[in-house]
Amino acid sequence: MDRQTLRDWVHRYNAEGVAGLATRHRSGRPSQLTRAQLSELRELVIQGPDPAVHGVVRWRCIDLCGVVAERFTVTVHERTIGKWLHKLELTRLQPRPFHPKKDAVAQEAFKKTSAAE
Repeated sequence: MDRQTLRDWVHRYNAEGVAGLATRHRSGRPSQLTRAQLSELRELVIQGPDPAVHGVVRWRCIDLCGVVAERFTVTVHERTIGKWLHKLELTRLQPRPFHPKKDAVAQEAFKKTSAAE
């Protein structure tokens, strides 16, 4: 153990007692988006992109970088977007895209029926 570490612990113990020896959380760099902006981002991701407006059929982190830069004037790396999605309890895994003009009735009519029916 370094002498300076021991000295810091002694000073913290003398000032605050045993509670002063507990590990302190560091503040770190503040988030670039507010809670309101993060919730708006969450709703945007859940809602999905509009192919006519956004030009994509599913969100990727790189696509969300552009949307965040446009809406919130914050430029971040796509890895940061992935961290935000994790923080918002969203996954980076994408569902299989579907065609926006699909016809469910035509799909049902096309399906083969079993001979037992």
